[in-house]
Amino acid sequence: MNTADLGLPVDVPSTALFTDQYELTMLQAALKAGTAERRSVFEVFTRRLPEGRRYGVVAGTGRVLDAVENLRFDADVLGFLRERNIVDDETLEWLAGYRFSGDIWGYPEGEVYFPGSPIMRVEGSFAECVLLETVILSILNHDSAIAAAASRMSSAAGERPLIEMGARRTHELAAVAAARAAYIGGFATTSDLAAGFRYGIPTVGTSAHAFTLLHDTERDAFQAQVDSLGRGTTLLVDTYDVADAVRTAVEVAGPELGAVRIDSGDLLLVAHRVREQLDELGATDTRIVVTSDLDEYAIASLAASPVDAYGVGTQLVTGSGHPTCSMVYKLVARARSADPRAPLVPVAKKSSGGKTSIGGRKWAARRPDAHGVAEAEVVGTGAVPAALADHQLLVELVKGGEVVGREPLDTVRDRHIAARAGLPLSATQLSRGEPVIPTEYVQGLSGN
Repeated sequence: MNTADLGLPVDVPSTALFTDQYELTMLQAALKAGTAERRSVFEVFTRRLPEGRRYGVVAGTGRVLDAVENLRFDADVLGFLRERNIVDDETLEWLAGYRFSGDIWGYPEGEVYFPGSPIMRVEGSFAECVLLETVILSILNHDSAIAAAASRMSSAAGERPLIEMGARRTHELAAVAAARAAYIGGFATTSDLAAGFRYGIPTVGTSAHAFTLLHDTERDAFQAQVDSLGRGTTLLVDTYDVADAVRTAVEVAGPELGAVRIDSGDLLLVAHRVREQLDELGATDTRIVVTSDLDEYAIASLAASPVDAYGVGTQLVTGSGHPTCSMVYKLVARARSADPRAPLVPVAKKSSGGKTSIGGRKWAARRPDAHGVAEAEVVGTGAVPAALADHQLLVELVKGGEVVGREPLDTVRDRHIAARAGLPLSATQLSRGEPVIPTEYVQGLSGN
């Protein structure tokens, strides 16, 4: 399901002010200098992956498309800019008619990426492209960080489902975006109803410790929940004594009890004891769900345990220690004049400290080995080598200002599973390491 299908706006009526002030002051100066209409190419990429990560995950593309469509400078926004004297009247007049009319290409959402990958390419006039920098980066940096953490967790979980439950650990709107990114990365469900409403992600939830504490006895709480939600519900069994709670849960719900949830203690030890107890009580089909500050390492440590599902919150919505991907948005090519026929020339920042960039409009391809497994991320300018023509990664997302690249979220989720499966097996190792494949550069003519 797409946001557009639901007829929903983005999180605010306009994304126009999801920007840094210098984007508007650059626009004003460029309009005055006569350079604002020069054809330009900006690219989103990262110079490095978070320390120890083997691959990145592209997420947030669908939200970027929504943001670009909704970047409009309405009367209230223009009034704010005028009142603060942020830009002059000429610039305000230009902004009043702003509509992005350029082209956007990018890695399809759910795809993996590596250092130097041109994750997104934005083409148009300098004026219309420069305004998109902050909103594009804020979305891609956040969502891709969450999706990468989710991917590592889902890989560690194997066939066991993962529940996203981090809404209370982040900003209320970020929680919705995080649930979407987690679903792309392999999570099965979310506890966040706004994410279910907006994006069609399956939602789950039963009760917290407060519900047990509300009642005079644990039995009363369990009975009330079963009476309301049925025997297939999940009962939380660690409010008091786990063994007593499991016994009571089966007595109340019978062997048809859907699941028990454990939210504290030594999860490996407790899960084994609970499984043994459930089996002895005849509840052999009752599942065990564990929560409690899980991350990919904790999930991996429970691989040999009788756990059936995991619920993850804090570590997921904070990117498991890496809440951003350090993506940047850089001008890599521009025309010498405002003439639409003027050829593009490569431009690049030259500086010390590892912040250099490579000029020219890029293409990207993932070269497979003889077994069909990825062996290199090839990034280049100019003509694409014939051997790589069928392995190109960028797809058209916006053409002439019109969105053409929207996809159902399940398509994106399936793409990620396939993309991860196409990497060398070491990609899913949790031990620290370098990117699982190298990035190779092919320099050619920049082209128009």
